[in-house]
Amino acid sequence: MTCYILAEIQIDDRSRYADYESGFLAILTAYEGQVIAVDEARTLLEGQAFGHRTVILKFASEVAALTWYESEAYQKLMTHRQAASQANVSIIHGLD
Repeated sequence: MTCYILAEIQIDDRSRYADYESGFLAILTAYEGQVIAVDEARTLLEGQAFGHRTVILKFASEVAALTWYESEAYQKLMTHRQAASQANVSIIHGLD
């Protein structure tokens, strides 16, 4: 079943966050993930937004998503994101 990762991110240090961005795509594609959307100007229809950047990633399955997320390469890279931002990150199951 297709799985998505939804991240709502509040970037506090753009320079440090750039260190995260510089290695992100190579690791994502190595695990066959895809970027579906990145938006810093979303239109909120209801509720309260967190952060100013929303990211949606696509994987073939929850196992694939977790394999990427828990990989040594991503965990090392993620330290830059965690140092430069706050985030809510969720797995969402598709309707295959």
